[in-house]
Amino acid sequence: MAEEHYLELSENPVQFEHASSVNNVFFDEANKQVFAVRSGGATGVVVKGPDDKSSVAFRMDDKGEVKCIKFSIGNKILAVQRTSKSVDFINFIPDYPHTEFTQECKTRNASILGFCWTSWNEIVFITDQGVEFYQVFPDKRNLKLLKSQSINVNWYQYCPETAVILLSTTVQGNVLQPLAFKNGNVSKMSKFEIELPVIPKPAKLSLSERDVAMATIYGQLYVMYLKHHSRTANSPGAEVVLYHLPREGPCKKSHVLKLNTTGKFALNIVDNLVVVHHQSSQTSLIFDIRLKEPDCSVNTQQPVLPARSIHPYRIPLSGSAVVPSQPPVPCQLYSSSWSVFQPDIIISASEGYLWYLQVKLPPTVKLLQDKGKLMDFLLRRRDCKMVILSVCSQILEGSEKAELPVVATVFDKLNQVYKDYLEAEQSYAAAVESGPSRGAATQKRPVRTQAVIDQSDMYTHVLSSFSERKGVSHKFIIAVLMEYIRSLNQYQITVQHYLYELVIKTLVQHNHFYMLHQFLQYHVLNDSKPLACLLLSLEGTYPPAHQLSLDMLKRLSTANDEIVEVLLSKQQVLGALRFIRSVGAHDNVSARKFLDAARQTGDQMLFYTVFRSFQQRNQRLRGSPAFNPGTF
Repeated sequence: MAEEHYLELSENPVQFEHASSVNNVFFDEANKQVFAVRSGGATGVVVKGPDDKSSVAFRMDDKGEVKCIKFSIGNKILAVQRTSKSVDFINFIPDYPHTEFTQECKTRNASILGFCWTSWNEIVFITDQGVEFYQVFPDKRNLKLLKSQSINVNWYQYCPETAVILLSTTVQGNVLQPLAFKNGNVSKMSKFEIELPVIPKPAKLSLSERDVAMATIYGQLYVMYLKHHSRTANSPGAEVVLYHLPREGPCKKSHVLKLNTTGKFALNIVDNLVVVHHQSSQTSLIFDIRLKEPDCSVNTQQPVLPARSIHPYRIPLSGSAVVPSQPPVPCQLYSSSWSVFQPDIIISASEGYLWYLQVKLPPTVKLLQDKGKLMDFLLRRRDCKMVILSVCSQILEGSEKAELPVVATVFDKLNQVYKDYLEAEQSYAAAVESGPSRGAATQKRPVRTQAVIDQSDMYTHVLSSFSERKGVSHKFIIAVLMEYIRSLNQYQITVQHYLYELVIKTLVQHNHFYMLHQFLQYHVLNDSKPLACLLLSLEGTYPPAHQLSLDMLKRLSTANDEIVEVLLSKQQVLGALRFIRSVGAHDNVSARKFLDAARQTGDQMLFYTVFRSFQQRNQRLRGSPAFNPGTF
């Protein structure tokens, strides 16, 4: 079972002082920082971020209970909310005054629900009556109101990656208004309504903040809604409903993820996978919205894999009283004290740990039996290359050996991604060569992800060792190699000569000379100089390989020198002479190597014939006097 845990907590978590009666813990979703505030800040504030550079420690005056505390981007300005009417600011820019300054919300009788930094000096106050967008001037220690929007707000969510704030409005709370912030501007996106399972009468707040999350999946912004159904015998179980939120145009319900159970859930996004944690069963499910179930409607999905628990985690003991040999203490997974944040963060305030949730790909291989679906799943993951190559090896041998059509499907899926990357590279190169065109956006160089498995990868990690494997049918080996070449040709990818060489060596090793002859005769193996040279080297084993090599070199039409060398090496001097005449190269070649080859035959008449041929050439080219047979 241990090898089936496909989720794990990061090995090196961010550690902070755990929550207590004197220490309050806050999390900033934009900077991914944890604030440990002791005694309102009077005895210290310690800020821990994803790396040591973002860690800060300082003190501030205790002016009351801290409700919210966040740094602006880059840790330049600290904002602290202590009341429902105002937010305090402290400069952390070097050489700027460190004294606090305060901004009250402009709307009369409004209460501040929270605030979000959208840049290093722009901040949004979210109140129960709307939003106020400010620019902060740290040198002047004041703020300027840029924009404000009046709207009744129940609660809000913020997505820092896209700088979009989602406001819950109306009495039931299920009409959501997204606002996008950029460069001092705020724009209203299309508002939309969440479909509630039950409409309460009389109307009351029915959509809870904890059942909604915003996240970026495959580069697109989605609102995720945990839809709970009533606990009855016929209950279909809870669902996660995804609403696609484009920058322009209406928001649409795009996916329904079936959880097939009820209870308390939490959501994460890891490597573009939707992870749903179920507290009572202490398991997690993963969904890939790019995978489509053949037996379901387009937007309804079942989990990609069976439910599994996060891999067990042990917390190392620390402190002066700890005995060195004392083993780490198991961490209570799916604890009620856990807080889950987007996209992939889990915090245990009671234990003082922040983890990043991670996907382990190797365990998914055995859990996902459909190899085509497995490839679709793996090709979309970040660190997939070695796992994919491992799967390719597994399906070619041993107990995991697959049928040839399955192997072909896997090759086609790999080469589709490979082809897309090559086309993107060609498009980029063409754009660079043609120079920037007026009004056109600068084209970015395509990023080569780990999903791009090229011919070199396949040859080095899979096909080379597979072709030498004992106990595997040589017919299957040849069929697999030809299937990979077929797939490359299907996607119009130029096949590298070393793959053809592998085919030829395998055929020769098992004495399949007739098949080799057929492959070459019908151009199943594409012509190339390295391939022709390989055929030449096989002449001792298979004499017709010599003529096959010459034929290939002739077809290339760029290998005239190589053909001459081959013929001369076989002392076929007149054949070499006839060849250079047939291709019109007689006037440009050196006579010396022909004469040397003729002399080595010991045939004086042959030497004379060759000499005479080049003498006549020289006369024609230079207008020289007639040949004198008495002088050589």
